[in-house]
Amino acid sequence: MTVWIDTHCHLDAPEFAPDRVAVRAAAAAAGVARCVIPAVEVGNFDAVRALAHQFGDCYALGIHPLYTPRARDADLEALDAALAARHGDPRLVAIGEIGLDYFVPGLDAGRQEAFYRRQLRLARRHGLPVILHVRRSADRLLKQLRALAAEDGGGGNGGDGRQPWRGIAHAFNGSAQQAQAFIALGFKLGFGGAVTFERARQLRRLAADLPLSALVLETDAPDIPPQWLYRAAQQRAAGQPQGRNAPGELPRIAEVVAGLRGMPLEVLAQATTRNALDALPGLEALA
Repeated sequence: MTVWIDTHCHLDAPEFAPDRVAVRAAAAAAGVARCVIPAVEVGNFDAVRALAHQFGDCYALGIHPLYTPRARDADLEALDAALAARHGDPRLVAIGEIGLDYFVPGLDAGRQEAFYRRQLRLARRHGLPVILHVRRSADRLLKQLRALAAEDGGGGNGGDGRQPWRGIAHAFNGSAQQAQAFIALGFKLGFGGAVTFERARQLRRLAADLPLSALVLETDAPDIPPQWLYRAAQQRAAGQPQGRNAPGELPRIAEVVAGLRGMPLEVLAQATTRNALDALPGLEALA
């Protein structure tokens, strides 16, 4: 069976409460050997860790930019303490989901950036990769990454000194220039359900043309449903529910990416697995 890694799946989300075990079992049956479950706030740190251990998956700890309005400054200290306490846990593979979101209205940009910078520094301190939320914010994310790399001489946060950073730019949907900038800093780019839409021409061009070594696959389940699950506003108004994304959709998303690149599915699986292990080295200990 072809084996996949879902590098971004919110398996702790309430949408999965009725059938979480069945959802993960269906994904495993489809070949999804590992899911990375990122936290979004201090309140779900224990949940993502417990699920990772329950299902043989991995997790990340961090404070999502959309949760910064209700986060307290003391939550950053709690994150630091949690990272120290879980230092020996092989299933902790990154700090995330962190980043910036300039799409959702009403967020305090300065507060977002302060949380982002502090969490990047924690990644340096604890020697962990980062999983980045990138939503109309690529240039600002890159600016902070470069600034911190320059401060400490560019040594990798994976501790090997080969590259300034390690990690994943999750749900990447920027320009080709921005893509190359993230790659140059040591990041892989996450592709998921959005690439399955024919109207997403720029994103599909990136999926087809970027170096294969730069790609990882993800679902962001239960969010970002692929085209076959998506319901437009008029359909939802007519009573058709929005399809729930799930990690078991990853192989079908991968088929779209393989088709765009004109390559065998198994070759894509092997390459994206290698790339995930490179971005999140802790995964290799569990392989």
